Amino acid sequence: MHGRYLVRQPAAAPPWPLIVGFHGYGEGAADHLGELARIPGADRWLLIAVQALHPFYTRNDERVVASWMTRLDREHAIADNVAYIGRVLGDVRRRYTTCTPLVFSGFSQGGAMAYRAAGHYSAEGLIVLAADVPPDVSAGTEAPVPPVLMGRGNQDPWYTEARQASDTRALEGLGVHPEVCVFDGGHVWTQSFRDTAANMLRRLLV
Repeated sequence: MHGRYLVRQPAAAPPWPLIVGFHGYGEGAADHLGELARIPGADRWLLIAVQALHPFYTRNDERVVASWMTRLDREHAIADNVAYIGRVLGDVRRRYTTCTPLVFSGFSQGGAMAYRAAGHYSAEGLIVLAADVPPDVSAGTEAPVPPVLMGRGNQDPWYTEARQASDTRALEGLGVHPEVCVFDGGHVWTQSFRDTAANMLRRLLV
């Protein structure tokens, strides 16, 4: 099985702060990279979008997309994905001149991977949109969970207010008080959320 990630380099000279992102179910790395690039100020960061290890074709246009895992052999998949993230980080740091801060980002199913990444590899920030805190993270982490920005659309039928409240309690149990952005919209990126993420990134660069 082969993994891949996409890169967008800043125009400025290195070293570069680093954002490593994880796409949602039925998306690909290019989708997430495009969303990260639309965050105001993201052009100052080395952007990395990681492709999930389980590709498949969409039913209509046969575009190649991917999934992080299913219920089948879930624990093995979690371990594989966490190790995969570590290999991506190592490869990025060998190929590019990076510096702190490191921020993980995830949307929907990829949000769970962003939480897992932050729970295993020390980072300075975590940006998660429309995604649960996975049980394996709320049970405890190897690395301290960094400051978290949690986003939710008020019309999202999947990531509801109740789920967000449950996740807030789970993070507080880990000693983290998340910043919450509730915006007008559904299970999607919006400019309101991008602007809030941009504020977090600016604070981390101070």
